[in-house]
Amino acid sequence: MNQGASLPLIAALAGAAIVGGLILAVVALFGRPGPSGPDSPLTVRLRQIWNGGDPSASGRRRHRALIVAAFACGALGWLLTGLPVIGVLVGIAIPGAPWLFTVGRAEQRGIARVEALGEWTRRLKDVSNIGQGLQQAIVSTAATAPETINDEVRTLASRLRAGENARDSLLLFADEMGDPVADQVVAALILHLTDRGERLSDVLAAIAAGAAADVATRREVEAKRTQPRFAVRFLTAVTLAVLLLGLFNPQYMKPYASPLGQIIMASLGAVFVALLAWVRGMSLPPPVPRFLNPPRTEEAIR
Repeated sequence: MNQGASLPLIAALAGAAIVGGLILAVVALFGRPGPSGPDSPLTVRLRQIWNGGDPSASGRRRHRALIVAAFACGALGWLLTGLPVIGVLVGIAIPGAPWLFTVGRAEQRGIARVEALGEWTRRLKDVSNIGQGLQQAIVSTAATAPETINDEVRTLASRLRAGENARDSLLLFADEMGDPVADQVVAALILHLTDRGERLSDVLAAIAAGAAADVATRREVEAKRTQPRFAVRFLTAVTLAVLLLGLFNPQYMKPYASPLGQIIMASLGAVFVALLAWVRGMSLPPPVPRFLNPPRTEEAIR
């Protein structure tokens, strides 16, 4: 067997080894119970990479599917071209393209969630005004909570119905919402649990009004970020077009087939990916710090 004929076989075996290694790593990290002690920082970081940043179960499933697809498509790109750097770039492009094309979508979703939180807070105020206790009011409003925060409110109501600690349940709710406005609502509710004051409805009304003002400000800022986000999407589309051209046009990639060419391709790819990430970061607002931490329970950690 000559050297040219053996390259596809080597690439196929390498791709299979990569995918097999990924599967074994996932099984080792998440397929069996861990030790009774706390997880190592590396395990925690790998679990974060595997689960992604979306708090919803469906979002985590989508992220995991992208990670698996990235390894599989990277191995396929290596097999088709015989160039390992192409496989790496394809593997980066699979999760990276949605990350770049959807720039700003998380902010839009956050705005919708804050708006829904303000609406739910007003409902909670109205229900608490008719004499119901706070926990009963939360349970009563769970069925009519706005769709964008319906899962979080229903989970909070389920915890309260199950008799879990109200303060910890509210802190978990704030952590699932992940927004400073939610922290304000939860802080007011926790204070009410402590002192049983009679001005809860006034505080909730003020927070709901503040949430409406916050939504208006965020939408104004988002409108000003439309142009840089279009630039991010345009650059992403051009990058993907060049990558596809390389996959289906061997003559275009021939100068990069040597070891030096692979080094040059890796360097150019790294610089271009870093520039795309930098441009995307410029189109995003700075994160707003939260002031509530989740309770230190096993449920919160897991």
